Amino acid sequence: MEFIKSIIKNRKLIFQLGKNDFRNRFANTTLGSLWGFLQPFVFMATYVIVFQYIFKTPGPENAPYIVWFLPGMAMWQALNDGILSASSSIRTYSYLVKKVVFPVDVIPIISIVASSFVALFLFAVATVVCIIFGFVPNVLQLIYIIISAYAFMIAFTRLTSAITTLVPDFSQLLTILMQLFFWFTPVVWNTSMLAGHPTILKILQCSPFTYLVTGLRDSFMGTTNIVTNGNGIYTIIFWVITIIIFLWGNYIFKKNKKDFADVL
Repeated sequence: MEFIKSIIKNRKLIFQLGKNDFRNRFANTTLGSLWGFLQPFVFMATYVIVFQYIFKTPGPENAPYIVWFLPGMAMWQALNDGILSASSSIRTYSYLVKKVVFPVDVIPIISIVASSFVALFLFAVATVVCIIFGFVPNVLQLIYIIISAYAFMIAFTRLTSAITTLVPDFSQLLTILMQLFFWFTPVVWNTSMLAGHPTILKILQCSPFTYLVTGLRDSFMGTTNIVTNGNGIYTIIFWVITIIIFLWGNYIFKKNKKDFADVL
């Protein structure tokens, strides 16, 4: 596929521009790129302090709240930051689209790479903390879920980046939608709370966001979201949704790519 070939061909350029993108986000601050790591870390630490040590909220299956919470929140932070930044990336890099011959297809990937520095840091923090508390991750599932997350982000932002370029107001709508997805995804609440509402629970479990958040969390909790415990159907649903979104986004992107320079 042309899109995949373009990523492979420009992989060095993508990584270099992604690294520069991350640095430039904090270029005018004293601590520089450290703010990129410090802000989400403090945010997650605040949740842990409030719920585990002040409210003394227990985690499911007698696990500490921090072990249950950190992996899920790390995944959500990665998804949220990657999707929002990549969706507006073509407008951010408008000078590349308008003034030079540049592979426009890879621009959203650049923003995803830029967001990955913080995302991988948060994954590492969650892993270290869980191991300290005696919860060793299922490494194969951990790798699978992270790869799945990036596959979904690439597919999703293939669609949203094209729409945002053509309709600037869509970026504001997407921000609102991501806030709604946050509360409808079991990031700070447990799916067991919906035990009395099986239909609603099944609908939420079909969400790619739920699949990825619970999948990373389950990597540390001793269960799996891939093929066991009757959850294999959600893996199929996740990949079907991801492929459909990618094909839809790829069609819109390719159809309107020639017009991007005119609307920027």
